[in-house]
Amino acid sequence: MKKNEENKKHREFNAGRIFGKIMAAMLILLMLAGTCATLIYALI
Repeated sequence: MKKNEENKKHREFNAGRIFGKIMAAMLILLMLAGTCATLIYALI
């Protein structure tokens, strides 16, 4: 029973880490897109 609870916690922790990585990647993409947009507007 104890081993099953540990496995469940570990699975939730992994899901949280994956979600965190996805959110970090999206923020990086938004920052890059904003930088590119700013450069394009500055050059026009």
